[in-house]
Amino acid sequence: MRKLLQVERLVLNLLSHTCGVATATRRAVETARRVNPRVRVAATRKTLPGLRYFEKRAVEAGGGDTHRLSLSDMVLIKDNHLRYFGSVRAAVEEARRRASFAVKIEVEVQSPEEAVEAARAGADVVMLDNFSADQVKAAIDALARAGLRDRVLVEVSGGVTPENLEEFARAGPDIVSMGWLTHSAKAIDLSLEVVEVRGPCGPSR
Repeated sequence: MRKLLQVERLVLNLLSHTCGVATATRRAVETARRVNPRVRVAATRKTLPGLRYFEKRAVEAGGGDTHRLSLSDMVLIKDNHLRYFGSVRAAVEEARRRASFAVKIEVEVQSPEEAVEAARAGADVVMLDNFSADQVKAAIDALARAGLRDRVLVEVSGGVTPENLEEFARAGPDIVSMGWLTHSAKAIDLSLEVVEVRGPCGPSR
């Protein structure tokens, strides 16, 4: 009984939080797939310190995609990398030269033109970061016109919430990533109640 009470609050806090993440993920997946049956709803790396494993597994339990569990799972080229290399093409080509053939390369782009450039350079995934739903549609259309839509996965990330998720999913991406799932999902109310005590410390029978 002593051990049970010592861990009670820690375990309940963890379960309340992760059950909330799993529930929010399930609702998000259902919302997105009503308008885009093939879309994946994914988590981001915006997780609480020390809880990444639990939060990512909660997303998985809710039917979502964990995305990267660590930095080593994929090469993700972001805006600061692009400033260093000077162009999307240069960054992708250098990543392709250095990375194993087994590692995917994703590029965070800022415009439909950069999305096309990333696809032509050999990126596996194009991330449309902080795009509006209309801009997402424009970028996907640009990839289609260039004959590149089927060569890359298109991920939407940045500012996606339960309120606008359906709008983004309808625009036609392959993945919608939501930091909201791990940093803003409401915890589920759970409690632990002792209903019977057996043994020498319990009531006589």
